[in-house]
Amino acid sequence: MELRPLGRSGLSVPPLCFGGNVLGWTADEPTSFAILDRLLDQGFTFIDTADVYSRWVPGHAGGESETILGRWMESRGCRDRIVLATKVGMDMGEGPAGEARKGLSGASIARAVEESLRRLRTDRIDLYQSHEDDPETPIEETLGAYDRLIRAGKVTAIGASNFSAARLREALAVAARTGLPRYECLQPEYSLAERGYEAELEPLCRREGIGVISYFSLAAGFLTGKYRAAGAAAGRAREGRVSPYLTPKGFALLRELDAVAQAHGATPAQVAIAWLVARPGLTAPIASATSVAQLDELIAGARLTLDPAAVARLDAASRGGLRA
Repeated sequence: MELRPLGRSGLSVPPLCFGGNVLGWTADEPTSFAILDRLLDQGFTFIDTADVYSRWVPGHAGGESETILGRWMESRGCRDRIVLATKVGMDMGEGPAGEARKGLSGASIARAVEESLRRLRTDRIDLYQSHEDDPETPIEETLGAYDRLIRAGKVTAIGASNFSAARLREALAVAARTGLPRYECLQPEYSLAERGYEAELEPLCRREGIGVISYFSLAAGFLTGKYRAAGAAAGRAREGRVSPYLTPKGFALLRELDAVAQAHGATPAQVAIAWLVARPGLTAPIASATSVAQLDELIAGARLTLDPAAVARLDAASRGGLRA
């Protein structure tokens, strides 16, 4: 399998990143271990998680995903084979002394990285990402905190998630002016259903040589084709995210996905992943699975090559995204 450079970080990754948000949430520990074993066996060694996964679940405090991933890497002795990505900055609630555990201040990052390293049972994070922008903290303070971690060998490279083009551009300018590390990777929402990234972020990332790993690559499951009528997501956990796609334009896109899938002997989900893998400037789509069978489908999508006519057909059907 051909590996792809992750920006200018020196890291090389497979063309699919496994989304670890499901670990300890919709996939219990035995299931998570089985999925991760299969992932490693197939050579897909790029895994993305975050300290906040899965704090939104009643009874969870955050760190559940990192904890399971750490146990798995330790039990398999495979840490050196994994490109490990995690994130910092989302609200983790109050700390033991009542301190806020949120944002990208130097103190917050210094505290959060130690907690993540402990849960992950490792001494380093390959890609440490700002989970969201923090306009209250000077960019130079944030990059300075990351610089100290890189110099200490605790982090290899840094990335940004959910940043606007203006704020990413500003962060790159600060890094260039100060000599501090720059964001080598961007994690935006991007799929056939959500194409807003293409307007400003895509040309910026391509011009600056920044790696891109997209999340919600299957549009919360819509692009698998399992929601095919208005109201089909009613009462489902992802109703709020899927319902906006259940429109005539959305159903037209599913028909095109079906046709391309049939022509390639694939599933709609595999075609949606393959379209992202083929997108210029995109390093690896992120996708999650809650079973080995689902993972195998994703892997097959990452290995699927679409012909130019199929790519053009999907481009036309999804131009602008489904919310445009």
